[in-house]
This record gives sequence, structure tokens and C-alpha cells, in this order.
Amino acid sequence: MDKKRYEIDMCSDPLLPKLLLFSLPLILSGILQLLFNAADMVVIGRFAETEELAEQGLAAIGATSAMINFFITVIMGVSVGCNVIVARYYGAKRDREVHDAVHTSILLCLALGICVAIPAIFLCKPILIIMKTPANVLDKAVLYVRIYFAGLPLIMLYNFGSAILRAIGDTKRPLYYLTAAGVVNVLLNLFFVTKLGMNVEGVALATVISQTISAALVLLTLMRSDASYRLILKDLKFNKRIALTILRIGLPAGVQGMVFSLSNMLIQSSVNSFGSTAMAGNTAAGNLEGFVYTSMNSIYQTSISFTSQNLGGGQYKRLNRILVYCLVIVSCVGLILGYGFYFAGRELLSLYTPVSTVIDYGMIRMRVIMTTYLLCGIMDVICGSLRGLGYGILPMIVSLLGACGFRVLWICTVFASHHDLTVLYVSYPISWALTASVHLTCFIIIRSIMEKKRKVA
Repeated sequence: MDKKRYEIDMCSDPLLPKLLLFSLPLILSGILQLLFNAADMVVIGRFAETEELAEQGLAAIGATSAMINFFITVIMGVSVGCNVIVARYYGAKRDREVHDAVHTSILLCLALGICVAIPAIFLCKPILIIMKTPANVLDKAVLYVRIYFAGLPLIMLYNFGSAILRAIGDTKRPLYYLTAAGVVNVLLNLFFVTKLGMNVEGVALATVISQTISAALVLLTLMRSDASYRLILKDLKFNKRIALTILRIGLPAGVQGMVFSLSNMLIQSSVNSFGSTAMAGNTAAGNLEGFVYTSMNSIYQTSISFTSQNLGGGQYKRLNRILVYCLVIVSCVGLILGYGFYFAGRELLSLYTPVSTVIDYGMIRMRVIMTTYLLCGIMDVICGSLRGLGYGILPMIVSLLGACGFRVLWICTVFASHHDLTVLYVSYPISWALTASVHLTCFIIIRSIMEKKRKVA
């Protein structure tokens, strides 16, 4: 029953319809996750007791996003390794290895969640001070971060459980569970803020509680399955070989994400220098960008899963087609959503705040980022194909030098001499284009080497 209703055979034609069937629920799931954050900010921006508290709350949540991402990207990177390994074993029909990979992944998730949450809770205040977070925002930002990280291990369980389900072709059930959790999140946001008079602590609690519900539902799905990926609590133990393989693929993705977040923290601190109004506008625009990014990132996840399964199943001729189709899909998504959001920018930003100056600052960011966002999607999809082939360190090095290194250099040189928000934001599209070009060159070379080895064999 599970197989018929939810799994997708990634190793047989027709390829394009299956890519779309797989990626659409992923896109919707990502949008729902973003609605958690959007609900946080809309409730704070619209229902806080005063306009000043609303602006401070928006700025506080925005000031924490880069730092939160910095800490959790290692765990999220390891979940990529989990997806690749489970998909590869599943495509090769190696049931014992699928079983061991699932149980090892869950233990890795919990261990990493605890190891990251504890230092993050204690270090968040000095980090936010280093990021030049304004004094009128600092306490709220610290409170939001500490509540979020207290629930991090449970939040990460959803991401790892979903990675396992994606690996076997199931993107529908995570969508259903996020829908239920999203309704809970909105209701709790309104209750905590409008009824109990809470501020950022209320929306942080609502996020943690709702994400914990979605995690519990995913774990129950794994435990009730009758397939090779069934989760059996008494079988939870590390398989050293599989754990090292997951980490070999996933840790470079996590380190890449950390350095990306570090560069974004540098950009956030640069935005902070323009004051809390600019911070609030940047936060609202960044949240809107998230809807486009997560849609494109779903195609990145699709490229990883399909590439991994087809590699495991020995379907080498399909690997190039998977990349080409994913690039076409992500370009369409980036163009349509990016320009659609930009042209409706003022109306969308007004959902977060009625303050015109905040909206003006938000439009500065959207004018640069939204109109070029497809470049980010192209960069990520090619990177996903490389990871699906089992390469972790190479795309990490390329991304660190091409994107992160370039942005840091830009801030220290061009932005330092032209202290303007547009100049700051332009670093994004240039870095995406540079990194995508190098990723594509690497993919072409690797596939050429793979084909030569096959012919020799």
C-alpha cells in the first residue's frame, strides 16, 4: 500500500513527469515551512501592542536568521548525506544497508541537534553583539534564539525523517504533516501574541511546538512502514561505515552552509549599520525571497534524490538528462516567481508592516535579488547533481570560493568605498553566476571521467 500510494520509481521513464511529481510536493512543503516564519512576522508586525514593539520584533527576528542558519546548517548538511546514501542503497535494492542507514541517520540527527543547541544558547548574545545588533532589539533577539534552539533536536528530526522519505520517492506525506503543523503554528501565534500579550517569545514557542508535531508525524510514518526503511526503536545504533559515508558527503554541505551563513551574517551586520528601519525592511523582503528560494531549493533536493537513486541503480545514461530537466524547471520557477514577487513587492511587503519607510527599504533588496534569483537556483541544482554523484568536498570548495569568498571580498572593498544598500545586495547575483559556471564545468569533467571508466570496464 505504501509503495503504490507514495513512492516514485526514479530509475525508469518517463523522467520529466516524475521529476515534476516529486518536486511539486517539495515546493509546497518548503512554502509551508516558510509560512511558519511569515506567520511569526505578520503576527508581530500587525498585532504587537505598539508600532514600536512591532518594528523591534520584526528587526529582532530578522537579526537572528543568519545566526540561526549558521548553527543549523551543519545538521542540515548531514541530512543531505542521509538522503544521498539512503537513495543510493534503495535504488540498488540493498535492503540491509537501507535499514542501517535509516537508524544511523536518526541517531546522528539527535546527537548533532544536542551538540549544536547547547553552545548556540550560550553564545547567541555575544554573537549578536558582534553583528552590531541595535540595543533596542538585542534582548528580544536573544530570547527568540534561545527558545528556538531549545527545541532544535526535535525540529531536526523532521528534516532527517523527511530526507529519508525523499530518498525513497515520498514527498507527499511530509507535505500533509506540515499542513497540519502550519495550522497549529498560526493558531498558537495568534493566541500567544493577541491573547497572552507575548512578543517574540510567543512566536518562537509556536514555531517550536508546531515543528515538533510535524516531526512526530514523520517518525510515526517511518515506524509504521513495512518496507526496508522502517524505523525500529530497538534497532537504533550507529553503523560506523555508513555514518562515515553520510558524514563524508553531508559534512562538506554543512560546512559550506555555515560559511554561507557567515557571509550572510557579515551582510546582515552591514545592513544593521543602516538602523532598525532598514533591518525591518530587509527582514520582510528576505522572508518573501524565501518563498522563491525554497521553491528553487526543492528542485535542488530533486536533483540529489534522482541522481543518487539512478547512480545506485546503474542508470548512468539518465544522469545528464536529470540535470538538464532540473535546470529547465528551476529556471522557470525562478523567473516566474522572482519577477512575480518583485512586481507585487509593495503589496506583499505591506502584509508585514504598514510603515512606508520599511517598505521602501524592502523594495531596494527585492529590486536586486528577485530579478536575478534564477541564478541562485541554477547554482544549487548543479551543486545538487554533484552531491548526488557522491562528491561532497568539490562543490563545497567551489561554493566557498565562488560565493562566500567573493561576497566577503566585495564587502571589504566595493561596499566599503560605496556604503549603499544596492551596492551591498549586488554581491549576491554576481557570486551566483560565478559559482554556477564553475559547478557546471566540474560536472561536465566528472561525467566525462565516469563515461571513460565505464568504457574501459
